[in-house]
Amino acid sequence: MVGGAIGELCTCEGLGIEKHGDTLSQRKGVMKAKVELLRSNFADALLYRMSVTFFGWDVVYDDKSLVLELGAEQEPQQGDSYTMYHGTNVQTARLIITNGFRQSPDGMLGPGVYVSRNQQKAERYPLKALPSNRVVLQLRVNAGRVKRIDKDNHPMQKSWNAAGYDTAWVPPNCGMQSVPSGLEEDCVFDPQRVVVTSIAKAPNPTILAELKQLVSQKRAGIGRGGDMQVAVAGGVCTLCKRKTTPDHTHTLLPCWGCGQNICTLMTKHTCSASA
Repeated sequence: MVGGAIGELCTCEGLGIEKHGDTLSQRKGVMKAKVELLRSNFADALLYRMSVTFFGWDVVYDDKSLVLELGAEQEPQQGDSYTMYHGTNVQTARLIITNGFRQSPDGMLGPGVYVSRNQQKAERYPLKALPSNRVVLQLRVNAGRVKRIDKDNHPMQKSWNAAGYDTAWVPPNCGMQSVPSGLEEDCVFDPQRVVVTSIAKAPNPTILAELKQLVSQKRAGIGRGGDMQVAVAGGVCTLCKRKTTPDHTHTLLPCWGCGQNICTLMTKHTCSASA
């Protein structure tokens, strides 16, 4: 009659159908109705067992507006934005988060903001600071036009900005004596191209929590209608990491479940409250 477990259950005796006094067609009709009822109840039971409360999503975009990351050993692409790091002391970290970066008046690559895509490089700074006073800021940097500086006394080592470049890049292991660590280094001329997005390392959990709170307060401001505007570093949303336009400001909203600040264009969000 019906194959599988449901068919085995649907015998005349199992369904309580009187075999005497009924026509064969009547018995078949009743049995068919019983089978459909069992199927419906079975499906409802599966649906009930599989139901979960969940807030979140996981999507894949088919365009190129998502900013892709390069490793520290790869040359920065013109006009792209990257996650970079900056090492400083605790008090200066507070000032940078609150007021933004200021140019170093001079350095190996001239004036600018010194950063690196290699976190280990940033962890070495400030050179004379104790480990208990070192902080590593995580940044979003719009590299703009990039000049490669890969040897000592490079003719444009300190004049690259005057030549129209926004960032100077020292590749790793290029042999420059002024970079004994051999780790990648960048100098961004305009501080407005650099935005703090998080804290990569702090001396202790208390300072880490304090600085992260400062970052959260700085990144989000109150916009029209009470929406919270997402900070943009060089035309890139700091939450979803997608390129923005002057006419399209991404808004920051709290997750209904966990309350975490999210951008609705993020590729993935898993709510901790529904885990």
